[in-house]
Amino acid sequence: MLNPIRQVIPIQPVEEAGISLYAATPKIYPRSVQGRFAQWRWVLVWLTQLVFYGLPWLEWGQRQAVLFDLGARRFYVFGLVLYPQDFIYLTALLVISALSLFLFTAVAGRLWCGYACPQAVYSEIFMWIERKVEGDRSARMRLDAGNFSLERLVKKWYKHIIWLGLAMWTGFTFVGYFTPIRSLGLEFLQTRMTSWEVFWVFFYGFATYGNAGFMREQVCKYMCPYARFQSAMFDADTLIVTYDTQRGEPRGRHTAMAEFHRSTGDCIDCSLCVQVCPTGIDIRQGLQYECIGCGACADVCDTVMDKVGSARGLVRYATQNAIQKGWGPAQIWHRVLRWRVVIYSVILLALVIGLGVSLALRSPFRVDIVRDRTTLSRITEYGTLQNVYRLQIMNASEHSNNYRVSVRGLHGIELRDKDPIHVEAAQARWVVVHVDVPYGSGETGAHKIWFDIDDPRSGTKVVEASVFLIPR
Repeated sequence: MLNPIRQVIPIQPVEEAGISLYAATPKIYPRSVQGRFAQWRWVLVWLTQLVFYGLPWLEWGQRQAVLFDLGARRFYVFGLVLYPQDFIYLTALLVISALSLFLFTAVAGRLWCGYACPQAVYSEIFMWIERKVEGDRSARMRLDAGNFSLERLVKKWYKHIIWLGLAMWTGFTFVGYFTPIRSLGLEFLQTRMTSWEVFWVFFYGFATYGNAGFMREQVCKYMCPYARFQSAMFDADTLIVTYDTQRGEPRGRHTAMAEFHRSTGDCIDCSLCVQVCPTGIDIRQGLQYECIGCGACADVCDTVMDKVGSARGLVRYATQNAIQKGWGPAQIWHRVLRWRVVIYSVILLALVIGLGVSLALRSPFRVDIVRDRTTLSRITEYGTLQNVYRLQIMNASEHSNNYRVSVRGLHGIELRDKDPIHVEAAQARWVVVHVDVPYGSGETGAHKIWFDIDDPRSGTKVVEASVFLIPR
């Protein structure tokens, strides 16, 4: 029996295919847009930047109006001088800011993100510079897709030079809130800036350059935590940028035949709402966490509706309930002002009033008294029993003061140091004071006493308690 003939088939090597775990994110080229929401965005851009860049240059008396002097541990805010002991005011301010964010989000979604967030504001400024240098969306896309050329080199370098200049000025202004900005400017011109000042100018400057020039929507999508927990503050009666599906679908071009048969909705599927979106989403797909509520899609859609002869508002600020039930403005606002919003508003108003009253009634000076534990009670040459105390007076006013100190609480108690204590404006001073009582005027043990510190200029008195020790 013959053996079957075996055919040997050579095995071809199999090329390994690489699998990428991360999809490349295409670059977004937002188109410029005009409209009422775009105007409001630029109003907020101008307002926020005038405050940020201009505030450090304002003077209040003989000093910078707003200065956080970390070295001296004093914070100047116009007429207020705050110390680390006033941390409660910062806590109240942070609570008010957080509650304000909750309130605004419950009412109208991510208004902060779309109009006043530093990331959105600087991205808007950087994109405006980019459009002025490289052109609008189509021109920028052609420039990036084209081959290397002198035009591309000049435009790219020109854009980045302007970006870097603005970013470094932003870093310089930021440091100017912690170092007097006029002194900082002289140090810069004389190349005498400290290493920490140089570090923070470049750090904040390059952070602005990178976030607003390159990362942009990536910060909003992946780095900002607010995008992740905003859904906890949204409900069906929150005002958001919304596409009216009932009116817009089915999408299609408006032709004479389509109009005759009414086979298409108002949306002509021009995709301009996607092209103007700074985060590159399609608002027609419903509410998405990437949406920052800037209203650019509403502006451009209103422009398209004007051209095709349809009513404005296909994309508009509305609530999910309003879109589904066809509510008008009166019904929308009736539902927007719901109990949740009212409670937020009442709590926020109470906190603001409480903070204002606390600041208005705040004492112009503070006192700390510590019994000197290194010095025991002793009998003096006058035949009295003496305790020693260390007293700190912090002058929070803008002028120097002489403070008078007295003591009470025990029979015959007397302050040995009766001269007024002089403290310079916005300074703190430690002094040692001696308190005497007649020998044998009290029982053995710790007796509570009170120090009265008077400010003759303002008529304010601060009372601090301590103890007087009478040994056996």
